[in-house]
Amino acid sequence: MIRPLPLFIGLRYTRARRRNGFVSFISASSMLGIAIGVMALITVLSVMNGFEKELRERILGMVAHGTVQGAEAGLEDWQSLLPALDDRDDVAAAAPFINGEVMLTRGGAVTGALVRGVDPQREARVSRVAANLISGAMENLADGGYGVVLGSRLAAELGVATGDTVNLITPQVRASAVGILPRLRRFEVVGVFDVDMAQYDGSLALIHLADAQRLFRMDEAVTGIRLAFDDLMQAPGRVREIARALPGRYRVSDWTMQHQNFFRAVAMEKTVMFIILMLIVGVAAFNIVSTLVMAVQDKQSDIAILRTLGARPATVMAVFIIQGSLLGVVGTLLGTGAGVALSLNVESIVPAIERLFDTQFISGEVYFISQLPSDLRGSDVIRIVVAAIALSLLATIYPAWKAARVAPAEALRHE
Repeated sequence: MIRPLPLFIGLRYTRARRRNGFVSFISASSMLGIAIGVMALITVLSVMNGFEKELRERILGMVAHGTVQGAEAGLEDWQSLLPALDDRDDVAAAAPFINGEVMLTRGGAVTGALVRGVDPQREARVSRVAANLISGAMENLADGGYGVVLGSRLAAELGVATGDTVNLITPQVRASAVGILPRLRRFEVVGVFDVDMAQYDGSLALIHLADAQRLFRMDEAVTGIRLAFDDLMQAPGRVREIARALPGRYRVSDWTMQHQNFFRAVAMEKTVMFIILMLIVGVAAFNIVSTLVMAVQDKQSDIAILRTLGARPATVMAVFIIQGSLLGVVGTLLGTGAGVALSLNVESIVPAIERLFDTQFISGEVYFISQLPSDLRGSDVIRIVVAAIALSLLATIYPAWKAARVAPAEALRHE
């Protein structure tokens, strides 16, 4: 098999045992540095992709993609507005809701909570609560039944389970013979949900929409209507179309008005981490410069002989570019294999490390999630591989250029 001369010599130099062991050590460390940098970059970006995906699914599975509310106070004409929104092709589901802040008590336990009045049949289409019930059922929320579905952390804080009762106290007051008293109502716990998000598991309680209307004295009004779309990324445009189509004055908003800055921050953090970790790959890649400079010094007599045999400077330059590029390519491939394997198994490796050292890397009390997710994307892997190989190739240019400028007479004078 005939191979080009620069490729043949470059491969031979790469495989050959060098007289200078330090050059071999620098070559191995350069290759290892690139491999570690690429592995770290693939793993970190996969974890950040998983983190963003998990947050997007969990947060946007609990909040409304879009919301229609009254221009000032409650939404009075929601019963006529709801069918009109349901009939729109761009709306997947619509559900009325009432929001209110209350205190929940049980024995000596007292905690604040956000109460949401919902239609049990419609709520399952706009949130993940019904799909994440660990006891009870949403159907147990009945008009006049005064039942409540609690988040798991909230239920644990109050020390209650399905079938127990809790006292719900609203900030509204009522006059009595003994003076001004807060409004209080006893509710039966008919369900407990766990969406694995402390923000909701520890503060959200659901009751029937009609019970909420009576509790907060809203008559027939509601706080608003929650909307769900098939593609939540198109929510801003669809909300604007709905706002133009609605008769009268309404406040129409979408999820990006509340959470867009958060997801932008996550995306920016991912970009910054890519740049920082790419610098690690860059440092390892530019160690190739040291390797090749010493290799050129070690091979000066060989270069001189090649030149006297008629090799052009471009041929000599190509020999060392190939030699340095091979170090970068091999290191990149090793790092890519290790990074892909680690990214695909990080969700099982991290829990094993946590059990081994009896620690927890991500606390559900602090973060939105309690497990380290991973989402390996081919586009990220390709981008990292191309960048690492490009840096390796760039690092070979100067030493190869110096090799091409070696003067044969000077190199062979002392041989």
